[in-house]
Amino acid sequence: MSRRLIDGFDGVLADLDGVVYTGPRAIDGATNALDKLEGEGKSLAYVTNNASRSSEEVATHLRELGAPATAGQVFGSALAGAELLAAKMPTGATVLVVGSQILADAVRAQGLVVVPSSDHRPDAVIQGFSPTLGWKDLAEAAYAVTAGATWVATNMDMTLPQERGFAPGNGSLVAAVAAATGKSPLVAGKPEAALFETAARHSGVEHALVVGDRLDTDILGGNRAGMATVLVLTGVDSVQTALAARVDERPDYMIRSLGEIYDEYPAITADDGSYSCGTAVARVTGPAVSVHGSEGDLNSWRAACAAWWAAHPDMTPHSAPEVMFATAGLERENQ
Repeated sequence: MSRRLIDGFDGVLADLDGVVYTGPRAIDGATNALDKLEGEGKSLAYVTNNASRSSEEVATHLRELGAPATAGQVFGSALAGAELLAAKMPTGATVLVVGSQILADAVRAQGLVVVPSSDHRPDAVIQGFSPTLGWKDLAEAAYAVTAGATWVATNMDMTLPQERGFAPGNGSLVAAVAAATGKSPLVAGKPEAALFETAARHSGVEHALVVGDRLDTDILGGNRAGMATVLVLTGVDSVQTALAARVDERPDYMIRSLGEIYDEYPAITADDGSYSCGTAVARVTGPAVSVHGSEGDLNSWRAACAAWWAAHPDMTPHSAPEVMFATAGLERENQ
């Protein structure tokens, strides 16, 4: 029996770019879908790897686009990183902050003491992005990490989209310190679980639905946090990349756009190797998936994913399957 997707959850943890907006514009229907959550008795939180903008700055931008947002609904990797660090360190521990003032404030709010350099022999280093960071800052981090300081990175985004192209992100700067020290940090942001756990805990959500457009960050992170995940097809990933996704990046649900969380989600049923979703039926034969259904019908891809993933539950095949659609007779069946 079908039921609305949103009905199984008490809150939504939503990614931003590719889910709520693309570039400077809101995605069609996204802000209306977010507006409806309060009336449905569902909580809303936004999760972002950004560690250099304050929650209020992010919320202001969202409100300008027409989305409901307060600072208390925005959870960035600065907060998640500071909380992850606080869980590892005693109150009053000293921390070298390599990042923005936002990150330093988040660390202080956890009862930790910020020090300006490695000369103070800090107990920990936390590293997040700031456009003002330079070689000297990375060197201070490397000195402290080499000396044994606990090391936390807010996120590992290798690139940062800019108007002129892709610039080095926090992950690239963290990689420089890792190369210099031979060590690896604990990571708070996507695709790790900490950011999702932080957002859910502060929002009081017990059964969260993670909505994202990227398999390798949003879906992987939500899966690692043990939460239900839904891939929305308004951003980076597609039905084709979902079908070929790594085992730990496979979403629980797929929808075309955010508004479809209010639609009935069709059940997927299995019968002797065939997987049905709506009127679509899929079966795996060797390296191929045959689908009795239309390529333009999302249910065809839902069935195809169910069949392919069931055939490869523990291992990701080296190549994506060939997908063959057979639509003969569908018109008669649907009449």
